[in-house]
Amino acid sequence: MSRIGKKPIIIPQQVIVEIKGTEVKVKGPKGELTQVIPEDILIEQKDNQLTATCKRTIKSTPALWGLSRALLQNCVDGVSKGFERKLEIIGIGYKAFKESENKLKLEVGFSHSVFLDIPEGLTLSVEKNIIVLTGIDKQKIGQFAANIRKAKPPEPYKGKGIRYFGEKVRRKEGKKAGGK
Repeated sequence: MSRIGKKPIIIPQQVIVEIKGTEVKVKGPKGELTQVIPEDILIEQKDNQLTATCKRTIKSTPALWGLSRALLQNCVDGVSKGFERKLEIIGIGYKAFKESENKLKLEVGFSHSVFLDIPEGLTLSVEKNIIVLTGIDKQKIGQFAANIRKAKPPEPYKGKGIRYFGEKVRRKEGKKAGGK
């Protein structure tokens, strides 16, 4: 039994949920999201709550029960409050610029600049050495943040690179000089 799957999703007043078969549309003040749910998971709406129940026709279905409920919760949270992810750039001469509405330029110690396309639906802002991603789709924000971090991950000796805000990087000790 899934503990997460059993919990009901409370729908805020300004959010509208439409269920059509396996597709669930969630509309709110920040935008609209659509989530496809596996056929063996039933989604029911009563008053201002969504509940997910499992049919258990296939052995792997209970594993999808909690996942489906969590994805729907992310949709409801996204269209009502939105999500934010911060990355920080550490290193001398390391910079980020918003080239245009859909281009991010990173200068992170290479002989060339790294350009990344900003996905639709995401808003990006750069303040000093902090990149702030905001949007309604948690999956898009997380994936784009991972792509930015992948351009120059933090290295363990000096800690230079791009990391998530508040991420702790384990530092290694360098080579010892001289002597036996």
